Amino acid sequence: MDLYFYNTLTKRKDLFKPINPEEIRIYSCGPTVYKDATIGNMRTNIFQDVLRRVLRYNGYKIKHAMNITDVGHLVSDGDEGEDKMLKSAREEHKTPLQIAEHYTKLFFDDLKSLNIETPEIVCKATDHIKEMLEYVEKLVENGYAYETSTAIYFDVSKLDKYPILTNIDVENQKAGARVNVDPEKRNPYDFALWIKAPENHLMKWDSPWGPSYPGWHIECSAMGQKYLGDQFDIHTGGIDLIPTHHENEIAQSKGKCGKIPANYWLHGEYLLINGGKMSKSLGNVYLVKDIKEKGYDPLVYKLFSYSCHYRNKLNFTWEGIDSASKSLERLRNSYQTNLNGTDELSDEDRTKLSQIEENFHKAINDDLNMPLAMSFVWEAARFEKKNPEVAKLLSKFDTVLGIKIDEINSKKEEIPQVKQNNPPSDKEDNLNRDKADESEQKDENDKNLNNQDLDEGQIIEDKNNEVTVQDESSQESDEDSDYNNQDLSEETSKGYTCNICKDPKCPRQKGDLRIYCIHYKENKDKNKDNKDK
Repeated sequence: MDLYFYNTLTKRKDLFKPINPEEIRIYSCGPTVYKDATIGNMRTNIFQDVLRRVLRYNGYKIKHAMNITDVGHLVSDGDEGEDKMLKSAREEHKTPLQIAEHYTKLFFDDLKSLNIETPEIVCKATDHIKEMLEYVEKLVENGYAYETSTAIYFDVSKLDKYPILTNIDVENQKAGARVNVDPEKRNPYDFALWIKAPENHLMKWDSPWGPSYPGWHIECSAMGQKYLGDQFDIHTGGIDLIPTHHENEIAQSKGKCGKIPANYWLHGEYLLINGGKMSKSLGNVYLVKDIKEKGYDPLVYKLFSYSCHYRNKLNFTWEGIDSASKSLERLRNSYQTNLNGTDELSDEDRTKLSQIEENFHKAINDDLNMPLAMSFVWEAARFEKKNPEVAKLLSKFDTVLGIKIDEINSKKEEIPQVKQNNPPSDKEDNLNRDKADESEQKDENDKNLNNQDLDEGQIIEDKNNEVTVQDESSQESDEDSDYNNQDLSEETSKGYTCNICKDPKCPRQKGDLRIYCIHYKENKDKNKDNKDK
């Protein structure tokens, strides 16, 4: 079955054609281990985990490398400011090594809690100083880098095109308008490959340019090439890495070997918190341990993430987590019920199950469309006949989901009552939305409106490219609310004929929440006219 990914490089959904069908090579940008990874960081790791699992579901073997940044990532995400590792070490009164070891362990503990597979290769930046230094020396030799009094810079003017993933007009960009300019730089967008260290700098290594340390971008190019070669299949990361880190990785690779390092570039969108940006100042930075402390299985968050396509913003709410918790419980109950079921399956039943499996496969192969895939998981879970063959199918689906569907639900811990209809104050709400707007990058043409319910009594609401889960009880009780609450039928979630009028000409036949049923609209207008009369 064909497999498609949305490719940031080509800006379209491309058919996946591996370099070597025997082994798919993937590089993922891992964490900078100077603080706790948030649930926003974990959303990216969940998307990358699904990618691995989908590739394996399609019969591929995987060689996956992920870096651990423990030096060189400056607080500006560019060439200015203090190294994040040193800043954290100073604030916590520890050495950079102690900081790295502590937060690396916490990161992998979180991956384990979320049943996220560890890549085959995990590579630390500080273990690859030699490879990075050789890479920079080659760039200098090839004429793509130059020395200043503070650093070795990459010269973007030497490239035939820069940038590639984004549409920034470098030629007409006013210097200093959006980038900090070192007066010794030849071009405003030149970036540091190697940085000369002050005398009291804790993390530095000998080099042809004296004691110094690597820039942020060089580590991924050096380690990617070492473990995966000059070119590999897929590069992944968060959407925030596109305009800086990934553009510069491509530049470095073209400067050294004349090639773009990966054929497919996949990026996960932001996680919002109650409609706004996650921020320490707003007190809404959540970690996996916060989900645990509220009494939830951390896999609830993984299931919650499947309510939204990885390329759409996902709005985190505790109401949504509570709904996902009930859903996980019901999926596991369904597995156990079917495992011990004694209903006989007819040939027709087996044909239906086979069709469900095929539909699930098509969904995950369509750019990892997990919301749509979940609709078929629920179809299997709610299958009328209870039989071990249905349990076997659910178990197969779980090789992609990774939610341990075969586990027996443990005794529920006390979970705090979730308050309904308790929005932030107007001031907080406006602040959150203003900040969210600053980072919003719409992709309306490829947007997926998948209306699968996480749980009975819950609806998926998609507005302004943001997806949230809300209780039906929190919706308005007028006719429009009654109308929208019908969108959860199995027919609509799978894109069949409109479940209200059954008219094949109705524009709702594709299950689009934004389109009214033509007959419902007509009747509503007639009723309104009658009331006016």
